[in-house]
Amino acid sequence: MEITSGSAVLAAAETGSGPDVLLVHAGVTDQRSWRHVVDALPGHRCLTYDARGYGRTTYQPEDGWSPVDDAVAVLDEYDVERAVVIACSMGGRTALDLALTRPERVRALVLIGTAITGAPDLEHLEPGLEDVEARYDAAYEAKDLDELNRLEAEIWLDGPFHPGRVTGPARDLFLDMNRIALEAPEPGDPCQDIDAWASCGDLTVPTLVLIGEYDLAHTHANAAHLAEHVSGARLVDLPGVAHLPHLEADQRTLTEIAAFVDGL
Repeated sequence: MEITSGSAVLAAAETGSGPDVLLVHAGVTDQRSWRHVVDALPGHRCLTYDARGYGRTTYQPEDGWSPVDDAVAVLDEYDVERAVVIACSMGGRTALDLALTRPERVRALVLIGTAITGAPDLEHLEPGLEDVEARYDAAYEAKDLDELNRLEAEIWLDGPFHPGRVTGPARDLFLDMNRIALEAPEPGDPCQDIDAWASCGDLTVPTLVLIGEYDLAHTHANAAHLAEHVSGARLVDLPGVAHLPHLEADQRTLTEIAAFVDGL
């Protein structure tokens, strides 16, 4: 389905039937990253979409556009009053902002390696990754998209201290999704009108926070912050995976998500 939101035409898809689940992808993937999670939720209607700058979504540059408004546009098009929102990384930031600004639309949250609006800025990768950061900066300056894609797979898919850990279809799909994102034109500056880092304690919906063992230290800090400040939030550490455990079809990840969603 194609859904208009502002200057964007969002590519979206619907799978299954039952209680509604909205899935919001990470900033290095697109909606195809959710296929294993969708398979793990056979009793639910799963809605996925490509954010601006990703997958098959098209758009004109537009300053002040809202990721939350895009998510609401998807819910509205599918006539969804409230949904469980499952999200990763950049998508987790959108999900948190949605839950805080439009709480009537969110039934529960599952946040994987989530970003948080208003979190302390990450100026450098953690100690021990100086070489990776230098290679990344050089590739960025050279506009070497092939090298950037390889390095982002190393950082986000493998975990930066475990290069080459993930192989096969998961890696191939990551490289395809992220290459589209690297080549995409900038969508414009999104609006930043909420500080979820400071206000996440206002959340009242059931919340599951998942964090991979090999994810970056600042992402672990985000997960710990939510576990400390969101009433009733459950934090689950996922051994042996990094930032995108659902893309790897990690069984612990899929089991935790299914148990949480089915148990609501």
